[in-house]
Amino acid sequence: MTNLSRRCLLALGVAILLPACGTPGTATTAASAYFPPAGDWARRSPEQLGLDPAALAAAVQYAQSHETSRALDFSDQEATFGTRLGSMPTKRARTNGLVIYKGYVVAEFGDTQFVDPTYSVAKSMLATVAGVAVRDGRLGVDEPVARRVNDGGYATSHNAQVTWKQHLQQESEWEGSMWGKNGDFVGKTEFGAGERKPRALKAPGGFYEYNDVRINRFALSLLRVFEQPVPEVFQEQVMDPIGASSTWKWVPYHNSYVELKGKQAPSVSGGTRWGGGMWINSWDMARFGYLWLRGGAWNGRQIVPPAYVQAALTPSEHGPDYGYLWWLNTKGKNLPGLPPNAYAALGAGQNTILVSPDHDLVIVWRWHAGNPAEFATRVIAAIRK
Repeated sequence: MTNLSRRCLLALGVAILLPACGTPGTATTAASAYFPPAGDWARRSPEQLGLDPAALAAAVQYAQSHETSRALDFSDQEATFGTRLGSMPTKRARTNGLVIYKGYVVAEFGDTQFVDPTYSVAKSMLATVAGVAVRDGRLGVDEPVARRVNDGGYATSHNAQVTWKQHLQQESEWEGSMWGKNGDFVGKTEFGAGERKPRALKAPGGFYEYNDVRINRFALSLLRVFEQPVPEVFQEQVMDPIGASSTWKWVPYHNSYVELKGKQAPSVSGGTRWGGGMWINSWDMARFGYLWLRGGAWNGRQIVPPAYVQAALTPSEHGPDYGYLWWLNTKGKNLPGLPPNAYAALGAGQNTILVSPDHDLVIVWRWHAGNPAEFATRVIAAIRK
């Protein structure tokens, strides 16, 4: 962010933008939309885009006053999730976030440059990497993963049935262990407050379970089809094209390395449940959310195929209004008060990217308490009819 951009922020940590910032115009479709260049993002005052400034300021004040109860030093990590496998920072930021309306920044609060674990928001990023694989013909979502991945992870008759789509919808019922964690989630030491009772496996595709072990298997399978570490793919195919910073990092576990072309390559996780994961600032999260708001396109380049985006935002058969590692709102329950086509990437803490296409809106809200819709509905109420 430039020094000029920073001078556009109001004091006291609440950034409702001044009219002089940014350039003329608004964005409503991918074809006519404004796309921020690397290192900067144009800003608008609330009045310029038809927002009530007092109502928007009140919405931001609400967001700032609802910080998570998670420990600032992550000292609650193992009690919450179980024995760690990877590193953690020594501290996190306070609650912070951004409001992107019609393509422009209209509000900023807190330390949005702080690079923090974003927990399961990384799952939606894995889904995006899978979309790139579909674009490039490296996989078909309805194929069994075993058709393309032959590393022993799908060798049993049960796992051989698992498809890419089932991984994406968390309905794979994949059986086994990854990096020392068993897919059954049984045991308080290994899984903390997230431990589960033993149960019989269902057939792949017949049962939804939010399960990081299976997501980590999915991430390794993506490494196999690309023959390249997932963070490199994500940087080259997604983050560099959308102008993200160089400060984010996808941190592997200490033991999540495999041989690839005669060298050790990191296989990353779909969250920070056991350490590691995606560490990123709010600006890069906003760019990622904006890519999805624009249908997987960025400034004339189709990064994720439109048909894949549509499928990713379609609820699975058994999930709680869940798409391809995105939380949906088609039943109006996950994001109360928002339109049925709103959706979100959600991570523990809470870390959130919320997208409302009906309102041309992306909200990043990090380290907050409560449902992200509680902030979003207040922002939307600031839109003048």
